[in-house]
Amino acid sequence: VQLQASGGGLVQAGGSLRLACAASGRTFSNYNIGWFRQAPGKEREFLGGMRWTGGTYGVDSVKGRFTISRDNAKNTVFLQMNSLRPEDTAVYYCAAASKTRILSVLLSPRGYDDWGQGTQVTVSS
Repeated sequence: VQLQASGGGLVQAGGSLRLACAASGRTFSNYNIGWFRQAPGKEREFLGGMRWTGGTYGVDSVKGRFTISRDNAKNTVFLQMNSLRPEDTAVYYCAAASKTRILSVLLSPRGYDDWGQGTQVTVSS
């Protein structure tokens, strides 16, 4: 599946952004979709994801600030980011994994097969 991430930009601390991950070629209902970010000099970090069933999975570090949703009609998964902090500055990626992949594997970049090109998010203080 081909993925296109969009919605990044420059925002002040405390602001919000909504990133979108649009798929072409296949429907999201057949895939688990994960969101990651990578800051300069750091490893790619898992943020959360949406199972092919529609349920979400994520990490505690961004729970309460970031939420994930899906629009089946648009074949798009969203990452809503609120209360942004300068440390959230990074390139954000979405990725797709087979719906048969187990949850423990989905917490790592190695669990995903297809990646979008990334979108830059910059949070100013």
